[in-house]
Amino acid sequence: MNYGAAQVIAPAQSGHLSVTQLSVYYGDKKAMGPVDMHIPGRQVTALIGPSGCGKSTFLRSLNRMNELIPGCRVEGEVKLDDEPIYGSNVDAVAVRRRIGMVFQKSNPFPKSIYENVAYGLRIGGVNDRSELGGRIERALEQAALWDEVKDRLHESALGLSGGQQQRLCIARALAVEPDVILMDEPASALDPIATARIEELIHELARSYTVVIVTHNMQQAARVSHHTAFFFMGDLVEFDRTDVIFTKPRRPKTEDYITGRFG
Repeated sequence: MNYGAAQVIAPAQSGHLSVTQLSVYYGDKKAMGPVDMHIPGRQVTALIGPSGCGKSTFLRSLNRMNELIPGCRVEGEVKLDDEPIYGSNVDAVAVRRRIGMVFQKSNPFPKSIYENVAYGLRIGGVNDRSELGGRIERALEQAALWDEVKDRLHESALGLSGGQQQRLCIARALAVEPDVILMDEPASALDPIATARIEELIHELARSYTVVIVTHNMQQAARVSHHTAFFFMGDLVEFDRTDVIFTKPRRPKTEDYITGRFG
């Protein structure tokens, strides 16, 4: 085992994730797994299933966020473009820069809109005003927010609407130029109009990023994703193209869930 300098993973080529025999434990209790899955790059993969089935636990495992939970243990392997993201010689902070996260509840910092987006860039050593300005503008444009906030960049982010705050959090994740965006129920707290904006944004982001989204809303999964994974009681029951999962699932348990017999 190598305990030398932390390894910084090289930039990705396509942003695909390979998951092999991944299990997550909280103390002695297994929460999920083992899971094997190949998440294709530059597409949207939706994770569906009833509450407590392991979706969010799996999502957090994809950028080592579970390591921040006391007593959590992860077994198995996750690779981003064939490079392992787990291991004593892999820098977890570098992993999280390449695999960004957007949470269920928008969590803007009590700072200006500008400083919210600049936060990760400054941590990464970007302090040149011109470069900061360009990357902040680009991230806000990618998050479909620039036109709404370009004249109020130095106002508090807490003054934005709920939907705008969530798009700001997406811009904050995009600013550090990740390869993968993880989204945990990103529209569950939003009204239908704001939800539609987030769904449109997910479609756009998939042109340049790999997107993995947890959702309880099966119609949303059908609308936004290319592939869908169905989890139940900590197990991956089925993973396939979204049209197959929703029209011709192979597993009876998947069909029962899709047709509303439980969940």
